[in-house]
This record gives sequence, C-alpha cells and structure tokens, in this order.
Amino acid sequence: MHRATDCTILIVDDDEPYLHSLKRVLRKDPFRILATTDPYEGLLLMARESVDLVLLDLRMPRRDGLEVLDEMVCLHPEVPVIMLTGHGNVQLAVQAIKQGAADFLEKPCPATVLRQILAHHCHLRRQTTGSTLSAAARQEFAFADLVGDSPPMQRLKSLLVRVAASDAPILLLGESGTGKELAARAIHRHSRRSDQPFCAVDCAALNENVLESELFGHEKGAFTGADKPARGLIRSADRGTLFLDEIGELPLAMQAKLLRTLQEREVRPVGSHRSLAVDLRLVAATNRDLDQAVASGLFRSDLYYRIAAIPVILPPLRERGDDIALLARHILQRIDQGAGKRLDEEAIALLQAHSWPGNVRELENVLRRAVVLAEQEVITPADLPATVVMTDGCRAPRLPEGDSLADYERLALTNALRKTGHNRRRAAQLLGISEATLYRKLKQFDLSF
Repeated sequence: MHRATDCTILIVDDDEPYLHSLKRVLRKDPFRILATTDPYEGLLLMARESVDLVLLDLRMPRRDGLEVLDEMVCLHPEVPVIMLTGHGNVQLAVQAIKQGAADFLEKPCPATVLRQILAHHCHLRRQTTGSTLSAAARQEFAFADLVGDSPPMQRLKSLLVRVAASDAPILLLGESGTGKELAARAIHRHSRRSDQPFCAVDCAALNENVLESELFGHEKGAFTGADKPARGLIRSADRGTLFLDEIGELPLAMQAKLLRTLQEREVRPVGSHRSLAVDLRLVAATNRDLDQAVASGLFRSDLYYRIAAIPVILPPLRERGDDIALLARHILQRIDQGAGKRLDEEAIALLQAHSWPGNVRELENVLRRAVVLAEQEVITPADLPATVVMTDGCRAPRLPEGDSLADYERLALTNALRKTGHNRRRAAQLLGISEATLYRKLKQFDLSF
C-alpha cells in the first residue's frame, strides 16, 4: 500500500455522527484531517488550506453535493474529489463521475478499504503535484494495447485514465471485437490492484451445468466428480480484478448469486455452509442491450445497476477511420513473426474504406489470412478477401439502387472464381468461407464453374 504521509484530507458531510466516525477511523493513519458539516465552509477551507483530497457527501440538505462538486472542480481542478453516497444513489454517483469526481464510495465503507483507497489517491496526488491532474494523468497512463489516436480513441483513453484509479464497478459496452478485454486489462494494469491477479471469465463460453462451480468454487464431494475442492474464478481474482465478459449471457440464477457476492463481498462455494470474504474490483462487458434485457426479464435490474456504476462505450472501428492504417501495421507486425510482410498503399486504402462489421477482430483475421496467402513481401489488394476487395485491386463496386444482397453475393462468387482460375479451394479461401459453403452458394445461384 502507498503511504500517505502528510496528506491533507477534507471531509464535507452533513451527517455529524458519520463525520466523527470517519475522523476516528482515519486517526490511525498518517492523514491530516479537516472536517465540516457545512459545504460553504468546505469551499472556504479549500481556499485557505493546502488540500490533497476531498471526501464529499452527495446528499446534503443545505446544498446539493453535485453543485459543490462543480465548484470544487472549477476552482481546484488538481484536487481529486471522492463522493460519499448512501445505498440507492449509485446513478447520482455515476453523474458525479461524469462531472469530474475521481471516485465514489458507498456508505458504509469498510475501514480497511477506505484507508487503502485514500492512501492510493493521496499517492497519485503527490505524483501529480505541480501540474494539472489531467495533464499528469495523460502522461502517467499509457494504454499501449489500445492502438489509435483518433478523436474517439482519445476520448476513450482519457476516460479510462480517470476510472483506473477508482474501485467503482465498470461496464464496458460496445460491439463484438472492439477490444473490451484489452480495455479491462488496461484498467487493471494502471489501478492500485495492478500487482494482484487479473481474472478474465467468458460467461458465454462456460457450460451452464458447471457454471456455478466454475465461478464460485466448490467443496470436495459437493457433486459427482468433485473429488477435490476448487477455489473458483471469483476467489482467484481476490484482491485483484475480475473481468466478466459477455455478462449478459449469465443465467438468472447465477445473476442472483453474483449480486449477493458483490453486495456482501463474500462468496459461498457449492456444497459449503460458510461464506468466504473476497475483495475484488469488477469490470464487466457486453455487446447486448442490457436495458432491453432488463425490460424483457432476462437480466436482473438490481444487478444491472450494481455493475453499471461507470458505463464505458468502446467505439466501433468504422468510427475510427484515422486509426485503421496504424492499427493494421501494428497487428501485422505482431502476427507476421519476422517475415517482413507489409501493406501497399492501395491495400491500406481498401482497409480504410471497409465498414468492419466485425471490428478489430475482423481486421486481425483479414490480416492473418493475407500473411498466409500473400506470395510476395508486399500485401496487395489481390491478397485481401472479397469482402474487402473484389478483383485486380478494385474496390467492390457499388450496386445500383434496388439491387439485392443476393446480386452482391453472385458478383462476389463470380469474381472470386474467375480470379482463381475456377479453383474452388482457393476461391473459398479468397472469400473467407469454407469449401462446403462455397459449393452451397454455387448451387443456390446456379453457377456452373
């Protein structure tokens, strides 16, 4: 844990008993505490004193906490503000994050967790002394795996910088293939838990029959075949970060048990009568519309609000046109294994013109295929699949208005077969489909090549 020696913390909370309990808890640490129940006095203390960190109550009768936050961020942008919120005010806390709060804590917060979070923020504050927090944070955090400098990526990285220091649950939203796991790993790598485990779980890939055991662990003899105890994936992430990918695929029964784990900060293995404490930071991801899933009864609303404290939307590749060339070269360098393959300018132009419904994952698959099939060092349009380019380096032609998808497929099949000298195996490779699919399509369109 980072030491927070000489860190001055200002606490603004109208609940006087709670204020005194916070002061009592923090007396054991090397913090200098300033405390007030009056938000106006809190602003005056910030003006008079050298404050390193603020704990600010979200709900105060004399003045709304969000209004006070606005003034603090405006007058003292270098001082991080952590919002204190009671149960049921998570949505307001999310609004506070958007308005510039560094983090939020739900009352009551365990003393050990509180001290650890405050020490971490004070440590960051000391590192950024003498410069604005945003400028220092941008230099300190480098999200190398998230390649791209387009405006959407700059906004994403800026947001990830701000949420990395927080322990608030994060929900990563976006289409399949946009890099949600990379974002989750980046958040963990630059969090106070970076030296602890990062455990990634693909909820869609887990067998429903063993899902509970995989997530929560089990005792020996809990079921047939359980010949030894298992920790489970949640306990494997203890003190670190748990990444639940495709969380929208969790069955309702598992959603209820996960909610209890997050609320109580404890996990009960299958076959056990006792619960075990667990301390983790949750990052979840989905490409589903969870609002619709909640409305349809397929996803619990209470779990949704618990995991979506800070929603982060990852931009699709079609909105990152400026990044495609840089990203393609980065991927090519990684998968080329020293063969020296490179893209010519025409191939890059075609990549930039493609809509990429499969996002970065589709781009990587296209480049892997090109590396395998390209006979020369330079990858040209002829080495790209028909979905990106049709023939002889020409872009797939735009069909006249009114033409159907079937017309487009027929043209793609015809051009691929002509280009490969009617070699069905190579034509299937060029189109990025199996030979069986190619054969079925040829029969569908009555093409006798």
